[in-house]
Amino acid sequence: MLSRLAAQRFREIRQVLRQIPQVKEILSHYPSNYKQSAVIPLLDLAQQQHGGWLTVSSMNKVARIIEVAPIRVYEVATFYSMFNRTKVGKYHLLVCGTTPCMLCGSRDIEDALLKHLGVKRNEVTKDGYTYNYYEDVTPKRVVEIVEALRRGEKPPRGTQNPKRINSGPEGGNTTLLGEPKAPPCRDLDAC
Repeated sequence: MLSRLAAQRFREIRQVLRQIPQVKEILSHYPSNYKQSAVIPLLDLAQQQHGGWLTVSSMNKVARIIEVAPIRVYEVATFYSMFNRTKVGKYHLLVCGTTPCMLCGSRDIEDALLKHLGVKRNEVTKDGYTYNYYEDVTPKRVVEIVEALRRGEKPPRGTQNPKRINSGPEGGNTTLLGEPKAPPCRDLDAC
């Protein structure tokens, strides 16, 4: 038992030493008296290093690095939904739940995902975690993306609507393609 704990501790120390250049890079963006402002990027780094979730020990390390009480780091980690405090799979699927997304069918997309994967909300399959975003999906397209990931393929991330480029409107930008129209107002000279 002791040797297993010692080996785990050794792995944690080795992991921390590997992170030092990244930690220094993150901290270099903040004045030394405002290190606590680096809490979100440091938590993100810790989450990436621990397979997509935050352990209590990693949150404590972040607290020591930025010299704050651990509770301050816990508050941030529990407030933002981008931080996971339990293990997640290799591919972490999130479906937008905002009102505009719901109006565009996000519930149908979530239902298609859950049915296809055979899981309930917040359950993990054997698949597993990624930061790629897929937008403008349909229930059919989201199942195709999952199957491509299972086959080891990397589906194109971003919008899945061929009529859009990145986050632009369908058909491309049209705002500055010609002379702007006159404003819709009455003729003031006629008054």
